[in-house]
Amino acid sequence: MTKSLFLSNLILAIIWVLATGTLTEENFLFGFIIGFVILGVITYKKEERKYFTIIPKLFGFMIFLLWEITKANFQSARESFYPKSRLVPAIVKVPLDAKTDLEISFLANIISLTPGTLIMDVSNDKKVIYVHVMHLLDKEEFIKETKRKFEKPLLELMR
Repeated sequence: MTKSLFLSNLILAIIWVLATGTLTEENFLFGFIIGFVILGVITYKKEERKYFTIIPKLFGFMIFLLWEITKANFQSARESFYPKSRLVPAIVKVPLDAKTDLEISFLANIISLTPGTLIMDVSNDKKVIYVHVMHLLDKEEFIKETKRKFEKPLLELMR
């Protein structure tokens, strides 16, 4: 049902663009938002309502991710000015709650997008991911933050 609502939303956005005669990203996004609101008003089945919680969560997660990437860029730039003796590179073994290949792939890409981190490997049993960290202050705190900031919200969106 979520797929059909998403397709309906895209069709409404395309109709909006055609009706206004203005083919821009802003106009398409505005049409998508209008279509989202219209579908939200006319959808009454409880099982179809999930779409109306996923889309705002997705946009919120994308904004959060952009903020984290920006923050990590400034932190990495600041840390690159440290003498080599102050940098504490490490490889951290992070246990996974993600089970499917798709969930693990998305998580690995999100972690690697943040500067100062790089995914080294995923264990064969898919229970652990190995992350190279440029400047590790506290291993346990890094694991908690990674799971809280990235893995938990991602799994909420995907499940």
